[in-house]
Amino acid sequence: MNASWTRRDFLSLSGGALLASGLTPLSGMAAGNTGKPGDAEVYRKAFVLDCNTLASIGSFSDSDLAEIKPMLRDSGVSVIKSTLGGGGADFEATVADIAAAQNLMERHPELFIKVTGIADLDRAKREHKLAVIFSFEAASMLEDKLDRIELFRGFGVRVMQLSYNRKSPFGCGCLDGDTDGVTDLGRQAIAKMNTLGVALDLSHANTRTTADGIALSTKPPLITHAGCRSVFVHPRNKEDREMKALADKGGVMGIYMLPFLTEDTRQPMLEDYMRHMLHALQVCGEDHVGIGTDVPFFTIGPDDLEAMKKDEEERKAKGIAAPGENRPPYIPDLNMPRKLEKVSDALLAHGYGAAAVDKVLGLNFRRAFKEIWAV
Repeated sequence: MNASWTRRDFLSLSGGALLASGLTPLSGMAAGNTGKPGDAEVYRKAFVLDCNTLASIGSFSDSDLAEIKPMLRDSGVSVIKSTLGGGGADFEATVADIAAAQNLMERHPELFIKVTGIADLDRAKREHKLAVIFSFEAASMLEDKLDRIELFRGFGVRVMQLSYNRKSPFGCGCLDGDTDGVTDLGRQAIAKMNTLGVALDLSHANTRTTADGIALSTKPPLITHAGCRSVFVHPRNKEDREMKALADKGGVMGIYMLPFLTEDTRQPMLEDYMRHMLHALQVCGEDHVGIGTDVPFFTIGPDDLEAMKKDEEERKAKGIAAPGENRPPYIPDLNMPRKLEKVSDALLAHGYGAAAVDKVLGLNFRRAFKEIWAV
């Protein structure tokens, strides 16, 4: 959902602003935390990968980073997948977005690692830096030109989708019904992505395109950020049969923290998030579930809520807004940089062991990327 967000949507992010809004973060003994001495140690030692956050990362200025750096390091996250090119940027705008992100990586090697292979993921945890996976959520920048897949891979893009909510030359988005699936050109695109070591992400595809993409891919397919339709019916949530097929192909599904987890009369909470997480674990197994929050990396305050409302209106005007985008994209009791520790605590509280929690926090996506990127 946050594919059109830029730096402005993540700043003015003080704890004071949060408290003024009445949305207080969880304490260390809040819901989902068992309070056992080992819980914090599980998260501290884990390799944590958020497979969708921080859109348009190149828009961050050097002055922004002074404020952001402590939050990044406090989060416990070692790797993120960042969307470039938004939800429908053209070729030129996308190239400019990639260039800005590349420039940020080069200006601040003490903080960032641009991911080009699996070794960069491992290095991030070891060197206490943030590794950034460049990705596309839309296919607009590709137009109908297959050779651009290789071109953008050369620019560092390692994850691509076939569509963003609406139909593209490659496949059908989740807002255009379930009649159409992967096109002939889409079949060729998937084959090229497999050959080049670019991950196929089916998060925004409709049910048929999701099923086609899973069946056609010779590498593990991904759903980096979605929810479970059996828990809550929404076009951005996935059916059990596609989730199971994804797992059977070695893929991984990341559970997001968007409003689409629940009915649109309320904001989802950690308990709602865990319903989707636990269902995905039951359907896919502990080797095939991860996290792709698709929400702001930091704490959301009143100014941010106003910016989000404006963004929602812009998305509706463009025709790319999904049902339920009448609420800001965040979970109030996970409204903090270290939100994934609360997910870790909740998994432990639900009886999952440290090894399973480690997989969900990042090792599953790491394993899939290692297979996908090998060429």
